[in-house]
Amino acid sequence: MLATVGSLLAKIWSAINFWTLLLTLLTFLLLADYLKNRRPNNYPPGPWRLPFVGNLFQFDLNISHLHLRIQQFVKKYGNLISLDFGNISVVVITGLPLIKEALINNEQNFLKRPIVPSRYRVFKDNGIFFANVHKWKEQRRFALTMLKNFGLGKKSLEQCIQEEAHHLVEVIGEEKGQPFDPHFRINNAVSNIICSITFGERFEYDDSQFQELLKLADEVICSEASMTSVLYNVFPLIFKYLPGPHQTVFKNWEKLKSIVANMIDRHRKDWNPDEPRDFVDAFLTEMTKYPDKTTTSFNEENLIATTLDLFFAGTETTSTTLRWALLYITLNPEVQEKVHSEIDRVIGHGRLPSTDDQDAMPYTNAVIHEVLRMGNIIPLNVPREVTADSTLAGFHLPKGKMILTNLTALHRDPKEWATPDTFNPEHFLENGQFKKRDSFLPFSVGKRACPGEKLAKSELFIFFTALMQNFTFKAPTNEKLSLKLRKGLSLYPVSYRICAVPR
Repeated sequence: MLATVGSLLAKIWSAINFWTLLLTLLTFLLLADYLKNRRPNNYPPGPWRLPFVGNLFQFDLNISHLHLRIQQFVKKYGNLISLDFGNISVVVITGLPLIKEALINNEQNFLKRPIVPSRYRVFKDNGIFFANVHKWKEQRRFALTMLKNFGLGKKSLEQCIQEEAHHLVEVIGEEKGQPFDPHFRINNAVSNIICSITFGERFEYDDSQFQELLKLADEVICSEASMTSVLYNVFPLIFKYLPGPHQTVFKNWEKLKSIVANMIDRHRKDWNPDEPRDFVDAFLTEMTKYPDKTTTSFNEENLIATTLDLFFAGTETTSTTLRWALLYITLNPEVQEKVHSEIDRVIGHGRLPSTDDQDAMPYTNAVIHEVLRMGNIIPLNVPREVTADSTLAGFHLPKGKMILTNLTALHRDPKEWATPDTFNPEHFLENGQFKKRDSFLPFSVGKRACPGEKLAKSELFIFFTALMQNFTFKAPTNEKLSLKLRKGLSLYPVSYRICAVPR
């Protein structure tokens, strides 16, 4: 009997063509992909997609250009569009009314951050910026309290920024008007502000560990925008085992975590729970209140992740904005001349600028805001995730979909800005006075907006004004400055050299 059955199976197998099996398997996979990723009824429109890869073939996998390609689809499909990147489904929201509807009026359904595979591999759901809603609320409340305790909104922190601005002016002055790349000098200065809050100290610009920290952070930001890093987040089960720049990203993250862990260990040696000196000390004290670490986000892993979140958020965006500022001010000498005149009239050269000077310096304030608009550092905002089935503009948004808010379209809307694609500080001026604009959201909006907005604005004003107070910035002889983008997670200018001529 068994022999007969075996013979029958052998005959059936031999009769089946290899290509028939392959076709059957492919059909099955296509059907599974369709059932898994089919768009629900009344879902936002978007371009047609291919099985497995979705709309990836319609993009060049350069994150720095993603926002530009999306604008083309917005023009075709409207202010609410859907895209698929492999197994990641995205809905892009365009226009101020819809952005406010989602992030303010219905914010409870859009508070969560999605955790992409690369982030999860490095941090799980730890940290403050990509934590789940419960962890985020716990950590955000603690972080804001600690930031206030250690200087945010106080004269002590402003004095810290002023002191660092003085150091930055000195180190740039050492160039004696010769061409130099301002990248890491600005990074050093800006990073020292958040380091004074998190670690309770500033670092000298030649400190080897500090330089390693900044260098690794810069490499991570660039490498995470590589093609293989993008593909890792789309196809993690495959790219987890493949070589490429994405593997270097993970190694660099581990090095960064190790550096921070060592700094935390050094804190423990002279840590006094009753007298916290900085954010790390306060977090260590908070950890002692929860013997069962499974019931709280106050644990060692989360301390490392949150510290790195604060370090990156407190360094990269402000530093990048200042680099854009020096670039735009050098390319627009007539704007630079007006800033110089305002500084000479209001502050002079006998003291450092203060945030108290802002109201009397509408033109300088307008220039900084225009740099934020044109620099467009986070063009699609930090992503959100739909936490419950929702309706927006009459369309159905299922739970779990990733949401991107289109800040590029908002900041370049010809209906809102007289010269949307041109650097023009007049966008923020009316009758010579500074004018706030509703369609200006570089720090996002709602409860999950950037918690460091106030700190960033103070740093931008003091650093930029101090530099302009002391130098005239010019392009090196026979070198042409460019507004091209460097590949990165956010929009960074390509490396450039300028001359800081003492005034």
